[in-house]
Parts: sequence; structure tokens; C-alpha cells
Amino acid sequence: MSLTELLRHVGIFGGAVIFCLALLSVFSVGMIIEKHRRFSSASGQSEKFKAEFKKFLHGGDVQNLIEAAGQHPNSHVAQVVSAGIAEYDAVGRNGGDPTSSLELVTSALRDSISETLIQLKRGLGFLATIGSTAPFVGLFGTVVGIINAFRSIAATGSGGMSVVSGGIAEALVSTALGIFVAIPAVVAFNHFTGKMETFHVEMNRASSQLVNRLFKIPELKGLDVEEVEVKAPTVKKEDPTYATR
Repeated sequence: MSLTELLRHVGIFGGAVIFCLALLSVFSVGMIIEKHRRFSSASGQSEKFKAEFKKFLHGGDVQNLIEAAGQHPNSHVAQVVSAGIAEYDAVGRNGGDPTSSLELVTSALRDSISETLIQLKRGLGFLATIGSTAPFVGLFGTVVGIINAFRSIAATGSGGMSVVSGGIAEALVSTALGIFVAIPAVVAFNHFTGKMETFHVEMNRASSQLVNRLFKIPELKGLDVEEVEVKAPTVKKEDPTYATR
């Protein structure tokens, strides 16, 4: 029996399950395409923005950095850097000492990172839900199809293919479609989650570099500190009671 013939024998309930799974598949594919475009745009624009950000870290003009951030609105790094610079300039315009606004700038950077992550994560929960529930929806249709097959056998008293074809159709199609919908959703969710972790690291690094640049905080080098500690010998003072003897 071909797939077309199986679909013809699917009952009303099995057809509803198959329709729900097909609808979930369409939503899943649409979300995957949208997130792929969003993440690709964020990665590409961030790479272009990093070139201007490196110039600023090495003594470049802050105005050029602000203009570059405006040209890359989808860059997650540009959004975080813009929030930090905006807070730093706001303190200066209000008559405050910019050098004493370290906590305000750090808080603005932290809030911007959180907000950017929320925007990037939007829709990933939907993919996770589809990936986890689609196999169970298919399994539900499978169970109902098997029940219908046994009902047909009980009603006719025989187990020919023509009797159980409807129930078998519901069982096979529901199982296959449920797995087919879940696999792309799970793979896409894991892929985008890994991208999110990379974006988070990049935003944290950019915020630390911006704070070091604005407030002239030197970066500690753990290796140099260890070398100094090793090279500096400890001198023991002689006990004066033994020195006089």
C-alpha cells in the first residue's frame, strides 16, 4: 500500500493529528529561517563593528565609534557598547564627574547585555517546545490509529488489510511525521543555543574592554604577577637574641 492510499484511509481524528503536526512543522521552519537570518546578521555586523571598536580602544575618536554603532543596529556588540558610552556621556552632560561613574556605566552595560540576550532568545523556547512535544503528538496519533485498527478487527471478525488499513495509516503517518517535525527543531535549538553562548562571551569581553578604555583601568596579567612573586626572594630577619651571641 502506497503513502497516498494510506492517507486516504486516515480517519478524522488521525487527520487532525497529522494537520497539527504539519502546522507545527511550518511554524518550526519559519522560526528557524528567521533566527538564522537574525543571528547571521548579528555576527556579520558585529565583525564589521569590531574593527572600529579596536580603533577606539587604541585611542580612536569616540564619535566615529558612535557612528559605526548606528550603522550596525543588529550587532549585539554595538548595542552593548552604545549603552555604555551613552551612560558615560549622560553623566558628563549632567555635570557629574565621568571618572566617578564606573558603577553606573557597569550597570548600564550589564542591563544592555541582559536585554540583548532576551531579544536574541526570543523564539527559541518555541523551538524547544516543538522539539519536545512533536514526538508525543505523533505517538498519540499512533496509539489512536492502533486502537482504530483493533476496533475494525473486532467489528468485522477478520484482520485483512482492507479492514485495518485506516488504523495502520494513522499509526504510521503520525509516528513518521512527529519524528520528522521534532528532529529539525531540536537540532536548530542546540545550534542557536551555542551561538547565544558565543554572543554572550563577546558582549562580556566588549564591555570589559570599554570600561578599561573609559576609566583607564589597567588589565592585570596573571603571568607577570606570578613572575614577580617568584623572582622576589623572601628575606628572613635574624633573631636579635641570636645575633648578640
